[in-house]
Amino acid sequence: MKTKLKFTILNHIKGGNMKLRSTLIKVLIPSVLFISQTSVRGQIEEESTDKTLSPYFFVKSDDSSTDQLPLKGTSADVTISGVIADVKVTQIYKNEGKNTLEAIYIFPASTRAAVYNMIMTIGERTITANIKEREKARQEYEQARQEGKSASLLEQQRPNVFQMNVANILPGDEIKVELYYTELLIPTESIYEFIYPTVVGPRYSNKSEANAPANSKWVKNPYLHEGEAAPYKFNINVSLSAGMPIKEVTCPSHPVTINYEGKSNALISLSPLVKNGGNRDFILDYRLAGDRIESGLLLYEGEKEKFFLLLMQPPVRVTQKDLPPREYIFIMDVSGSMNGFPLDISKKLFKDLIGNLTIKDKFNLLLFAGGSRVFAEHSVEANQANIKQAIQVIDNEQGGGGTELLPALQQALTLPGDEHMARTILILTDGYVDVEKESFDLIRKNLGQANFFAFGIGSSVNRFLIEGIAKVGMAESFVVTQQGEAKEAAEKFKKYVLSPVLSKIKVNYSNFGAYDVEPISIPDVLAARPVIVFGKYKGAAAGEIELSGVSGGGKTYISRIAVSNSIPGTAYKALRYLWARQRVSLLADFNRLEENEDLKNEITQLGLTYNLLTDYTSFIAVDQQVRNTDGKITRVEQPLPLPQGVSDYAVGEMAASRGVGAVYAPSSGVMQFDKSKNMAFETLQIQLPDTVRIKIINVKTSTTAENDIISSYIENQLTKINNCYIKNLNSASGQSLPGKVTVQFTLKKDGQPANIKMVKDELANKKFETCLINLIKTWRILTSSNQSSISVECTLQFDVQ
Repeated sequence: MKTKLKFTILNHIKGGNMKLRSTLIKVLIPSVLFISQTSVRGQIEEESTDKTLSPYFFVKSDDSSTDQLPLKGTSADVTISGVIADVKVTQIYKNEGKNTLEAIYIFPASTRAAVYNMIMTIGERTITANIKEREKARQEYEQARQEGKSASLLEQQRPNVFQMNVANILPGDEIKVELYYTELLIPTESIYEFIYPTVVGPRYSNKSEANAPANSKWVKNPYLHEGEAAPYKFNINVSLSAGMPIKEVTCPSHPVTINYEGKSNALISLSPLVKNGGNRDFILDYRLAGDRIESGLLLYEGEKEKFFLLLMQPPVRVTQKDLPPREYIFIMDVSGSMNGFPLDISKKLFKDLIGNLTIKDKFNLLLFAGGSRVFAEHSVEANQANIKQAIQVIDNEQGGGGTELLPALQQALTLPGDEHMARTILILTDGYVDVEKESFDLIRKNLGQANFFAFGIGSSVNRFLIEGIAKVGMAESFVVTQQGEAKEAAEKFKKYVLSPVLSKIKVNYSNFGAYDVEPISIPDVLAARPVIVFGKYKGAAAGEIELSGVSGGGKTYISRIAVSNSIPGTAYKALRYLWARQRVSLLADFNRLEENEDLKNEITQLGLTYNLLTDYTSFIAVDQQVRNTDGKITRVEQPLPLPQGVSDYAVGEMAASRGVGAVYAPSSGVMQFDKSKNMAFETLQIQLPDTVRIKIINVKTSTTAENDIISSYIENQLTKINNCYIKNLNSASGQSLPGKVTVQFTLKKDGQPANIKMVKDELANKKFETCLINLIKTWRILTSSNQSSISVECTLQFDVQ
């Protein structure tokens, strides 16, 4: 059975660019075969009338007149003073082609970043951007672009995903765009951590492209292939002034050079040996002498308002010896973007997490990609046999398919539970989804049913999702970037769930005129980190602030600080932006729960008043000089590198949901389906197999009691069996579908199959037969049988959908 797929390849009417046509055919055919191997879960349609948003692979055309990679460099200069980081990000755009460009670049930032300024420089002309309502800024940018004026527009697509548009970059132009943000560094377990995200990972989305909101269009973005270096230079420099003696500084993500200047200051820069540092988060950790945590009161008095920031250290953790039993639901992402390195980390983390359970606990495992499946109908006891079998299940996962997180969360919440046990749901994912809002809403509405913890897996995770789940669940978030960190993360989680550091927290103000305080209420403190309160105040900096609560040992805890001991200073001007960012974040959370015009207006006003980038305010800079006089402009979407450790499956399987034609799309203006520009259409037809469906017809064993376990194991292997079939499709001398295959083997006591042979093969494909036998040799089916061996016969049915 075959399906014909049509590809539209366009040539210039005059002369016909045959070299371009040849290049496209060479690129498209392998991409089709790639899809046929990785997208067997969904049928590929000839023509898709309702394409979903998906990233795609970048293909560089042979047309040298268009510079398809205008971003030449991005760098960050970071100044850390005490607990506040101030960051200047510089992006350099240069047009080395012959066509005037509009460049579009998607890039990340910290979820806590308060972006407060942007400056554009063209030659000797410097233009400071203005903050405006999002729609007005976009309109002003579009008008400037049409009028031939150089302009830059900075928009927020997610709290941690930004989009930069730079219009009318003339041939030979170099345009520099600088943006400034500040954020608060909150120590955990005495470790301060500054994170600079470098690349936005590909997002899975099942939203219709035609009906998707404007702030989701960025998901359709070009990516380079696995292992390809970023086409632009990356650099970062950090100046650290801790305010107290520094114990140590480390950078687990990149090789760096560290120069200490006195006991409290250090300069950190990338090692000259780093050649591809822009494909993973830059992570800087530091400790203060004596593992101290800075606490106290910071004050800033502006022209119209006064701001304060309170940091108060909680009591020492008290560990409880007799813990009540708990039920743990592990939700593990096994989608295409997790293939390889991220899934390996996930497996290691799962083993470390499940190894911390006690015999009194219960657990279940839910694996999700395009669909989901559970380890057991009911949670099982955390005994050695069940743990061993669960580990075996995940060891057999390779990663493939879409990333349907929301249905997985919904299914986890519907699993039957024990009313006498507290339920904890742990989510292990890279977060490459486009359903953050819906996930937050679901968790917020079900906090009474379970506690939620998120583990971000990989070198450049979607921290908005991971930290957002922790935020709405009033818990902690974890990010594991490499296998060596898995055990540490598991130990941290174990410590957090033992007992809170401080609960029932209250903050009282005596003779201190505090108002507009954030947060209004403070959740339990699970980690050893300071309690943080933002606010404004009226009158003199006098009086007292009292923090009270119940410690992990059940004792009353009280800590007080005298306001008069703190002196207002201009060095803390960032408090103005940090307070506004905290208020915007809170309002945005409510607005995502249920969109409200009043909340939208309040967020907009905060952005305009405090010069902040928000969902509804953007920065716009326009050079009033008309530079592009002929009005012609080519739109270029800057391709992004895949995050370190992420495979092509992250893009290939997502793009397949759009229809084949969108997988390898050009990102330059050279290839546009526009007859008005002397372009003609040519159709190339390629045949692909229809989607193959495999099901188990029968499993016979010499020990009937083990049938269910063996059948369940084989069912979990169907994706790999299907991959064997697709991989060897072109080797078949005579495909015959539908058809059955029957295989026999002996299962030894250690779970390893032996004496494997094919006794029936209606597919008549010897290479598939060899692949299947080699696959079965890797299986480890552990049973509770005491027999030295078990005879197994399995029949599989292959059908075409």
